[in-house]
Amino acid sequence: MHTLIVVLHIVVSVALILVILLQTGKGSDIGAVFGGGSSQTLFGSTGPTSFLSKLTAGAAIVFMLTSLFLAYFSGRGPSTSIMKSGAPAPVQTMPGPPASLPAPPAGVPAVPGAPTAPPAR
Repeated sequence: MHTLIVVLHIVVSVALILVILLQTGKGSDIGAVFGGGSSQTLFGSTGPTSFLSKLTAGAAIVFMLTSLFLAYFSGRGPSTSIMKSGAPAPVQTMPGPPASLPAPPAGVPAVPGAPTAPPAR
């Protein structure tokens, strides 16, 4: 269903672009594009203006409806997961120091940069 709406949305988008580009401005005569006076018989007695405007309105309505549908269903979380259900993965932690460390020699700090202890008397 979702794929069908996406395909319909793309087709309506291209159709809407083409229909808008076919329309001319107020000062232009579309008859010159289609070969003079014969354009009146191609689109009917009212000419191409009302036909193209109705086609534009219809394509715009379908475009808006498919846009709303796609926006609504893209906002919903995924209903299924590709991950297998089960126990979560174990959390890895940093390994601790070994159980028995040799004692550092006298006068050497255990932590680099720490002050050394005075020698024992």
